[in-house]
Amino acid sequence: QVQLVESGGGLVQAGGSLRLSCAASGRTFSSYAMGWFRQAPGNEREFVAAISWSGRSTYYSDSVKGRFTISRDNAKNTMYLQMNSLKPEDTAVYYCAAGLDPRGTKSYEYNDWGQGTQVTVSS
Repeated sequence: QVQLVESGGGLVQAGGSLRLSCAASGRTFSSYAMGWFRQAPGNEREFVAAISWSGRSTYYSDSVKGRFTISRDNAKNTMYLQMNSLKPEDTAVYYCAAGLDPRGTKSYEYNDWGQGTQVTVSS
């Protein structure tokens, strides 16, 4: 099991940027594919981005492609999500998750989850 803690959320104006971090502890972080999901009130949790264990492969939802960048630093046991050109519709609680396949876009494909960090984008 991997313990995950997100940070970096907050309130930002539309067009602004935020960088989320996900710190991992427990089993070997570098063995896992990692993903970011988000959930807005009244909506289901949705896939945002994922990265392979090596960091060489990345995947994005169409809604964030070109604006968000996922990365990881295995030496620091940390994953990141750089979010640029933020829009009000990006407002949600953002969760990081650990899994086996970075191509996974469904919540059930990830085994361990953080507690989430709130991102609010004002118009």
